[in-house]
Amino acid sequence: MNQEKIGNLIREIRKKNNLTQKEFADKYGITYQAVSKWENGKNIPDISLLKEISKDFNIDINDILEGEYKKKKNKKIYVIVVILILIVFTFFLINKEGNFSFKTLSSTCTDFNIKGSIAYNNKKSSIYISDIDYCGNMEDDEYRKIDCILYENNEGKETEISKYTYDKDESIKLDNFLKTLNFKIDDYKQTCKKYTKNSLYLKIKAIGVNGKNRTYKIPLSLNDNC
Repeated sequence: MNQEKIGNLIREIRKKNNLTQKEFADKYGITYQAVSKWENGKNIPDISLLKEISKDFNIDINDILEGEYKKKKNKKIYVIVVILILIVFTFFLINKEGNFSFKTLSSTCTDFNIKGSIAYNNKKSSIYISDIDYCGNMEDDEYRKIDCILYENNEGKETEISKYTYDKDESIKLDNFLKTLNFKIDDYKQTCKKYTKNSLYLKIKAIGVNGKNRTYKIPLSLNDNC
């Protein structure tokens, strides 16, 4: 045990914490002369004081006895580091899964101009159709009820994805109704790879006030294969 090294370390601890010899002494109920003797290597604190210094300044008591200033290892730091690593790793996985690719949707029917898109990854897809414009014969027919339904046809199985219905006392023209539509389907279970040519389509059923009914089936095509 080197009293001089221990004294130098106590002096270093005191100065790092901006304490005078008297302030350091008052902290432990001793005289500043005792602190001076420690720092000059003429004496060392008893074991009870060494334990208090070790605890107060986060220093291993063995490091004090060896006269080498090393901060006490804090297990909390390791826990925090591990948690941060897990958070970063989890974020990476989520971000990897959340990376979406996009394909545009359009109509292959000359009577309708449709703009939309599919956002997809390897888990799911989301379908957005923002514009549906009727550009066929602009007749003045009005309808009391109109259904606009988005379907998927997968190997002959027809599945309804989403539906809008107009059923009010006041009649409406077809083009005016379609301008109000905005399909937004999030977290659809189907992935883009399952979509085939014209597997998505809109079906419009309109019941006229004059008994004249219309039905349209509008295939939707992707701009490219997934």
